[in-house]
Amino acid sequence: MKKIFLSLLLISLPLFLPLSLSAQSRTRLALDGQWQFALDPLGSLSINSPFSDLVSLPGTTDTNCKGVAIKDTTETTHLSRLFSYKGKAWYSRNIYIDKSWKNHTIILHLERTKTTTIFVDGKLCGGSNDVSTPQTFDLSKVLTPGKHTITILVDNGSGVPEQVYASSHAYTEDTQTNWNGIIGQLYLEAIHPTHFTDLQVRTDIEHPTVAQVTFRCTPNLKRKDKIIFSVIDTDGDKEKIIAQKSFPIASLLHEQDKDATIHFDLSKTSKRWSEFHPNLFRLKAEIVGKDIYETTFGLTKMETRNHHFYVNDTLTFLRGKHDACVWPQTGHVAMKTDDWKEYLTQLSTYGINHIRFHSWCPPEAAFQAADELGFYLQPELPFWGDFKAEDSTLMTFLLKEGKNIIRTYGHHPSFQMMALGNELWGSIEAMKQFVDTFRKMAPEKLYTFGSNFYLGYQGIKPGMDYFTTCRIGGEGWGNYNTHTRGSFAFADVYDGGMLNHFYPNSTRNFDLACDAANVPVISHETGQFQTYPDFETEIPEYKGVLYPYNMMTFQRRLQKAGLADMAKAFHDASGKWAVQLYKADIEMDLRTKNMAGFQLLDIQDYPGQGSAYVGILDANMQTKGITTQDEWKQWCYNTVILAELPKFCFSDETILADIKIANYSGASLKGKNILWGLSRKNGNTTNLSDTTIVQGQLTVNSDAQGLISVGTICIPQAKNLQSGRYSLTLTTASSDNNEEVYRNNYSIWVYPSIDKAEAEKGKVLITSTLNDAVANKLKRGAVVLWMPDSTTFANDSALYKNTVGGLFLTDYWNWRMFKTISENNKKPVSPGTLGLYIANPLHPIFADFPTDSYTSWQWFDATKNSRPLMLDNLDKKYRPIVQVIDNIERNHRLGLIFEFQVGKGKLMVCMTNLRSKLPETKALYRGILRYMNSDAFAPATQISWEELKKGLTDNVDENQLKELNNISQY
Repeated sequence: MKKIFLSLLLISLPLFLPLSLSAQSRTRLALDGQWQFALDPLGSLSINSPFSDLVSLPGTTDTNCKGVAIKDTTETTHLSRLFSYKGKAWYSRNIYIDKSWKNHTIILHLERTKTTTIFVDGKLCGGSNDVSTPQTFDLSKVLTPGKHTITILVDNGSGVPEQVYASSHAYTEDTQTNWNGIIGQLYLEAIHPTHFTDLQVRTDIEHPTVAQVTFRCTPNLKRKDKIIFSVIDTDGDKEKIIAQKSFPIASLLHEQDKDATIHFDLSKTSKRWSEFHPNLFRLKAEIVGKDIYETTFGLTKMETRNHHFYVNDTLTFLRGKHDACVWPQTGHVAMKTDDWKEYLTQLSTYGINHIRFHSWCPPEAAFQAADELGFYLQPELPFWGDFKAEDSTLMTFLLKEGKNIIRTYGHHPSFQMMALGNELWGSIEAMKQFVDTFRKMAPEKLYTFGSNFYLGYQGIKPGMDYFTTCRIGGEGWGNYNTHTRGSFAFADVYDGGMLNHFYPNSTRNFDLACDAANVPVISHETGQFQTYPDFETEIPEYKGVLYPYNMMTFQRRLQKAGLADMAKAFHDASGKWAVQLYKADIEMDLRTKNMAGFQLLDIQDYPGQGSAYVGILDANMQTKGITTQDEWKQWCYNTVILAELPKFCFSDETILADIKIANYSGASLKGKNILWGLSRKNGNTTNLSDTTIVQGQLTVNSDAQGLISVGTICIPQAKNLQSGRYSLTLTTASSDNNEEVYRNNYSIWVYPSIDKAEAEKGKVLITSTLNDAVANKLKRGAVVLWMPDSTTFANDSALYKNTVGGLFLTDYWNWRMFKTISENNKKPVSPGTLGLYIANPLHPIFADFPTDSYTSWQWFDATKNSRPLMLDNLDKKYRPIVQVIDNIERNHRLGLIFEFQVGKGKLMVCMTNLRSKLPETKALYRGILRYMNSDAFAPATQISWEELKKGLTDNVDENQLKELNNISQY
């Protein structure tokens, strides 16, 4: 217990303690610098072995270029370590203990490391496998004044439960790597023999304006000793003591082995801590003349009321991100507060106010930065997998780690929530026992069993304060009523979830699932929409211990496919479509009255698990150029204006939109005006000039927080809107330049009323079968539209095998991994594509079907009913009019709409069934037919029938992919 208490005590000191020696200060001897070193992969060395190499600490074997130099540069599962090492490593250095340290307590502090064994002058002095918090060792008995040698054996290959190495982001090679070393603060500290051994400060759960201080001292207190506690307001440049109390020594002398408690009623100050007002105080604890200990805290109370979170009585919606410890330059977590401030500040510019740390706990610097910037943090135990009650080794380790996390970081107001790990299954009883234990230690925090435990199928269990999940209880295959996010893997949900399955609109929500809950629900790992990587921009960013050989392998595959020139276009097109999908998924959460938040996967790319490029920023937190902070905050912020449209594509009908506001700003919007306008994009969508057609104003009449209704916009048929793409823009009116303005916009397409598109077929021969009879007509000069249907594919297996299915979204997470999971579970495999690339949005076929160079909502019908065709066997320079972007594993050249000159004839191929009742598909169909009847239809690529038939039906080269499994049980 003593070591654990000291762990808390020491981790909190760096910001506040003077470095100069005085009678009552804690004095430090920094151990940064060169250490003698030796790798011990076979475990054959001993404390008496020579350690002839040198490394710098803080650091790792990777940062010191020690270990096994990389040989295999074809790894695609994750980034590659230039120097990898797993096993034992020895670190040793000489030190000098000043005589002023005589009779002091001397503590060795290792802020973050792996399993360690400590030696002083060759004598074993202890060991630890604390991985979530600092390791501290009392070396008072062996560090006498004079020269000494400290030796630390660090083992990143054993010492923790075996499951942790593959599952926890404290260890996994997928992100920060399983490094060996010591990072963060590394020092010896001399403390007066009479000192504080533990001090906890937190908001009293029953009285949120009262700070509760619990402490313990060494058992050598004297009756003449005096203990004083001071609360200091740190606002601005000046500091002010706002409360001070002495603690009666007599009460401690009788029970020195127990915790003592003192309370500070701070109700006279209005300063509470939250995302909007991250006010902090400093607590100074002093045993006069002997010891001073200081730490920060904030008065805050996060609680649950039915479906929602409240912070200091303010309704709060969590706009979170998943954090998997992705720091590619160092291969380990950042340990400095300034680095975390930079990271969190960047996230705040994208509207994020919450971080869930997937199966790991961040260091002190993260909590300090979050305290100052107003972020709500959820650390987790370092585990993902089977919570096996009978595995005593695992249970003991995890319980110890959880207690350490609470004791070490519990005073931070940003530390509001805690989970037992990621996607756990196993003993629900053991999970509840863990939560009950942690709640007794820190009753002011909120707890859940595990993020997405049992993949949501087990539902909410007693003991959960909130439920982070993708579903609430199980659903029948093909049903969506339990879902709390819009996209899934095909292995998990029929057709990949709501966004891929249902006709696009902005009315759908998760009410059915969330209304049935009895605790707040957070949408788990929302999004996971892949984008194609930007090789040319991102690869040069890697200048540290990890290198993107995975990206280079994917780039070579693209080059081999003859598509190297398309990389940037694929990146931009897939990325801009992914941004729209993130907007849709997030707004589904905001439209859900009883949703409490979301945790995105992700703002940032995940460089492991097969390489999941799902971020709007890359793994280095650099922009991908697919959105901006201002655009993203239109739908990811404390206040979002929402338009509920039953669809996005209209034809000769009234447009109705219910306007709502998701108001989690902590302020009333009553009386505020919402200005709206419908503008037409002149020409096609590549022309950005707008013409406003109709506009109006709505007034907010409610002072409520949460999801509120404002009114309805009605644009009747009488407006006679021309066909084209429109933008519905919503903005709050402002009369004050300092007043924050909220805005959002939605694309709407209006199409001409078309009875039958085929009425325009003219000279075009429309066929679903491309056989020799049709080929003969082509050779003689026919104009042919080949539009294969299900019967075509059923009768032509050679053609079918060279197609992929139609996917509207960009593929979920990583195709290789979920292909493995689908096949192992006998579930459909996702088509695996990443949206469309349209090289020329002004092409004549789009005359009545406005489009950008990438997918948007008007393409739903055409993509869902398609089977894109592999064009790999054709000339590598050939490009289709509408190309489907394949994933990084396959890199097929996929055509949706493309054309050829065959003999004297002209052939248009459309790999989607355009015989639809939907106005947008009719418009596209008619556009194709009109183009084919015009002089503009002059395909540039000449090909013989024999070459074409062979090219479309011969076997296509496929990359041989190894299985890639997931830890979770699907």
